[in-house]
Amino acid sequence: MGKAKKANPKKHLSHPYNNKKQSSSKGAPVRAQFKQHTKHVSKSSAAKPQSQQRQGLPFGVEDRILLVGEGDFSFARSLQSYHRCSSLTATSVETRASLLSKYPQAASNIASLEAASHQVLYSIDATKLGRPHAPGASSLRNSRYNVIIFNFPHVGGKSTDVNRQVRLNQELVVKFLEHARGLLVESGKVLLTVFEGQPYELWGVRNLARHAGLRVDRSMNFDAELYPGYKHVRTLGNIEGGGGWKGEDRSARMFIFVHGNAHRVLGSKQADGRSRGEDEYEDGDEDDQYHSETTA
Repeated sequence: MGKAKKANPKKHLSHPYNNKKQSSSKGAPVRAQFKQHTKHVSKSSAAKPQSQQRQGLPFGVEDRILLVGEGDFSFARSLQSYHRCSSLTATSVETRASLLSKYPQAASNIASLEAASHQVLYSIDATKLGRPHAPGASSLRNSRYNVIIFNFPHVGGKSTDVNRQVRLNQELVVKFLEHARGLLVESGKVLLTVFEGQPYELWGVRNLARHAGLRVDRSMNFDAELYPGYKHVRTLGNIEGGGGWKGEDRSARMFIFVHGNAHRVLGSKQADGRSRGEDEYEDGDEDDQYHSETTA
């Protein structure tokens, strides 16, 4: 008998969302640009809002920004306190009581946001944004945003079956994108951050956007160091003792979606005044590894 062929992990998923193969390429890290740039910050520029000194950030300080699926609100607080973003609506799928039970450290982040007159909302389901009768709908339904951000979407450990878990996360992303699209201004954009590698590349993020009437305008490395104070937290809550796993240290990619028929006009300039970062790519470039081969 011959040796059994080793299973290809990319060929075990059959799902209508995964129907196109993409290839991979990466550009210069944003982190290197940031470190080089900060060496030359003069005293006169030190008083300017911090974001105006950052390179490659996909939002502007004056953008109306909606944050979906916040964990302990440390990302939102970084945008508020470090990047000086002027209009933030930060949301969590948890109730306030449940959130503080899972992430006690969230209390100080929320207090900081509210003290700066930013909006914090609870029980906001990313798959039902702005829908009538959904929790928080009245706060979102009549609002329009320049930027909507969902970092590291995940349904949690709902299944030990890889195929089912992948499908559940695909459905989460598609429903989020569908509803987020309706809350964008015409030139708005949706930012979605996911980890690189397995099983995340099986989600087929680029293809999911097409099901929601959006397209990938470009993508970029997600560098957690550009967001001081940000800590990635698990869906199930804090780990006693902190644990050895740190999501902010893992390789991740941020996808930037625009309306499917949108041109390359994305509203206000980025925080550094440029239209795109050095580590970003246009739609159609070979800029990610997100694909899944399907079998019959």
